[in-house]
Amino acid sequence: MTIELLIALLLCAGILTGGVLAVVLHGTVSAIIAAGLASLFAAVLYVLLAAPDVAMTEASIGSGLATVIFLYAVNRTRRYGDDSDD
Repeated sequence: MTIELLIALLLCAGILTGGVLAVVLHGTVSAIIAAGLASLFAAVLYVLLAAPDVAMTEASIGSGLATVIFLYAVNRTRRYGDDSDD
C-alpha cells in the first residue's frame, strides 16, 4: 500500500465523516461547518489526484464561498416571534 493510497483513503474517510456530521448534527451552524470541512477534504483529494483546477474551484467556492453565504443567511434569518429589530 503506497502512501498516496493511504492519504486518499484518509481523505475519503474525512469526506464521509463530514457529510454524515452535516446530516446528523442538530445545530445549523455546526452542520454548515461540517459540510464545509467535507468540501475542504474533497479539495485536498483533488490535489492528490492531480486536478489542481478542480481543487481550487472546490476550495474557493465549495468550501469557502458557500460556507460563508450559508453562515450569513443563517445569521440574517430571524426566528419566529423575534421582534428585536422593531
